[in-house]
Amino acid sequence: MRRSLKPIEEQVVVVFGATSGIGREAACRLARRGARVVVAARSETALNTLAEELRREGGEATAAAAEVTEPEQVQAVAEHAVATYGRLDTWVHAAGVGLWASFAQMTPKEWQRVIEVNLNGAVYGAMAALPHLKREGRGALIHVSSAEARLALPLQTAYAASKHGLSGFLKALRLELEHEGLAVQVTEVMPSAINTPLFDKARTHIGTKPVPMRPFYQPSVAAEAILYAAAHPIDEITAGGAGRAGMLLQQAAPSLMNGFLRTAAFPLQRTKEPKGPDAPDNLFQHLEGYDRSEGDFTGESRATSFYTWLSMHPRVRQILAAAAVGAAAVLAGRGRRPESGHR
Repeated sequence: MRRSLKPIEEQVVVVFGATSGIGREAACRLARRGARVVVAARSETALNTLAEELRREGGEATAAAAEVTEPEQVQAVAEHAVATYGRLDTWVHAAGVGLWASFAQMTPKEWQRVIEVNLNGAVYGAMAALPHLKREGRGALIHVSSAEARLALPLQTAYAASKHGLSGFLKALRLELEHEGLAVQVTEVMPSAINTPLFDKARTHIGTKPVPMRPFYQPSVAAEAILYAAAHPIDEITAGGAGRAGMLLQQAAPSLMNGFLRTAAFPLQRTKEPKGPDAPDNLFQHLEGYDRSEGDFTGESRATSFYTWLSMHPRVRQILAAAAVGAAAVLAGRGRRPESGHR
């Protein structure tokens, strides 16, 4: 089944989780490239400010506040997009929360909230968007997962569970849509460690402000992967080569990878900045003051990823692969000794 997606400048796009981080960066870039964008999240004030900013820059944008764990509110966002712009072409789901704690420190309410937002909220997004995408006959359902959909880090049991669950959901959904012969593309975007305000806003029981395991990438790396997926049918794409390397190592040498994580992952996820469980966080409500794309690690973050760039340029990847095969053949030929002709 051949899928085709509209150019970004012809699309109506909902970005859920647009007030900060990857979602905000993707919404800004989509609007700048001509898409009509509906920005959605739980803070009406933050969303209105963002929509006004995008319109001042010359883009088309409107805001729709909703709590991602309430299916009716999520559905209302999709209906708002159709009522405002006439249709829906792409749904980008980037809403998510983090919680740093050992499993023993976690409360049932905290566990439930992470699963509700990161997994169930994503499912509600798909439920809201799919009827409209099916009616258009094509479109993209893009969910921001994580490298932790394939890996699992200690101190992030709830987060890892939510992302593993999201990945399984998207794979099964994709197969169902393919079986129905529907030209709706389901894409999983798996960011590596991204420099977003998530680490400032997250609840923590580890005694310090958490930090992603290095290396970090700027939100633009993940946002460009989202924009690529909005216009090019692709099942999954990893934002940042470090995440992909970790996934491959987990597959090829799980004992080695698990040994590394068992020892190094605990200190590498802690900063020196004290932060207790009573500090303000965004687990259950919007946290003011962090409505931006980047976090506190800009100076340490990579602005590009060659691996992700290659993922978005398949022709270049094919040329490089062919060149590598040719070089290997030449080297193999040079390594053969000529036969003397004597026995």
